[in-house]
Amino acid sequence: MTETWRLFAGIFGVLIIATVIAQTLRWRVAKWQPHSVIDNLTARINAWWAMVLLIALAFFFGKGGVIVLFALLSFLALREFVTLSYTRRSDHLALAMCFYVALPVQYAFVWIEWYGMYSIFIPVYGFLFLPIIAALRSDTTHFLVRIAEVQWALMLSVFCLSHVPALVTLNIPGFEGRHLFLIAFLVIVVQSSDVLQYVWGKLFGKRKVAPELSPSKTWEGLIGGVASATALGAGLYWLTPFSPLEAAGIALAINVMGFLGGLVMSAIKRDLGVKDWGHLIPGHGGVLDRLDSVLFSAPVFFHIVRYGYTP
Repeated sequence: MTETWRLFAGIFGVLIIATVIAQTLRWRVAKWQPHSVIDNLTARINAWWAMVLLIALAFFFGKGGVIVLFALLSFLALREFVTLSYTRRSDHLALAMCFYVALPVQYAFVWIEWYGMYSIFIPVYGFLFLPIIAALRSDTTHFLVRIAEVQWALMLSVFCLSHVPALVTLNIPGFEGRHLFLIAFLVIVVQSSDVLQYVWGKLFGKRKVAPELSPSKTWEGLIGGVASATALGAGLYWLTPFSPLEAAGIALAINVMGFLGGLVMSAIKRDLGVKDWGHLIPGHGGVLDRLDSVLFSAPVFFHIVRYGYTP
């Protein structure tokens, strides 16, 4: 409990400082008048307050709270993806199966800690039966595109994201009762990497990494952000069963995966012709905009821990 208080005290301390800075900028720079940059910053900080409070509430209820929270996030993310995808009336049954069968069953398997099923349920049975259901409707117009988009939506929004609460199911000797800290480590490190890449990019960024996909991402931002977040991960080793050096190496791996995941999600958005996945979170876009890096880093982090730190 002491470590939990330390963790959230630190997070709330950072948010308080950020809020004071934002309000000072509104007073000294904007003179309490509308200012696009400062208003966007304030909206982002307010959104972070809401998200941190939501996570803190989930942590209060333990394993059940975390699983319910991420199941809800999966539902919202899946809805965002499907809303922007090309679908037809004949796809409604397959989509209903995604929302009301595949999603709750995946999280039920996580709840009962059945690794053998939640690790294959969607990538095997979901991928086999969804096209079967769609094919039985006898609508072949853009069939491959339609079913591939639904499969991708299910894979990213549900399967990948479910690996975050699945961390609480791992049997790590000497780490009993502290599994929620693994989730905290993953989310803090990966999300900090996103923020720090933005800051480093704004301060020193010149060379674009992938200008056609994400014009704001630079090599300077990438290197500075990943290095800083990796150092942060090393400093947070006390949340984990890792040594400081192991925490740094794992943080580096998930930060790189998070960056690459962001590029993939940007490529999908460019293909769909949208800037954001949604508008649910003021200043942040949609749920997928906030979780894009976590989607790719969570399965990697989960399996590093499972095969490196469990019997």
